[in-house]
Amino acid sequence: MRATAKDLRFHAKELFEAVSRGEEIIITYRGKDIAKLVPFEAETDRIQDETHDLFGIWRDEPKSTDVEDYVRSLRKARY
Repeated sequence: MRATAKDLRFHAKELFEAVSRGEEIIITYRGKDIAKLVPFEAETDRIQDETHDLFGIWRDEPKSTDVEDYVRSLRKARY
């Protein structure tokens, strides 16, 4: 479905109802596509920390064995 920016401004409720039914709506402004309204899908495939590429980046750092002490030592100079 296509709608203009003016339609979005004056008929937002109807457009949101259409999106909630599963429709995708392309918003146009002066005849050009500028946005797409799509139904929101909750992330069910959340990335586990253990599988994330950046997880454990400090794992092998000797200073990070006790994180609280390390952070305190970094902040000590500020106070």
